[in-house]
Amino acid sequence: MTDAYETGRFAAVPPETVERVETADDVADVIGRMLADLRAHPGAWENHSLESFLAAAQESVTSLPWVYRNRGEEFPAEPGWRQFTEVLVMASGLE
Repeated sequence: MTDAYETGRFAAVPPETVERVETADDVADVIGRMLADLRAHPGAWENHSLESFLAAAQESVTSLPWVYRNRGEEFPAEPGWRQFTEVLVMASGLE
């Protein structure tokens, strides 16, 4: 970041990759992409420390049903791997 007021970004995981997540192996692939991105660009994420990432993950879990509602989608009664992955990616960049 070059500006004192500039914020970080989300992990570089394309939305279509997250949308296709169905299995634990898919989640592991996304986590691998996130890890590679974080290693290649330390400090680029909004929440690059474990403490800020976990705080954002907590907020992401709470807000995910509202995200679905805003997209005009129904939030599943039993969230699955895709929703878990959405939380991880959201937590990387949530302000």
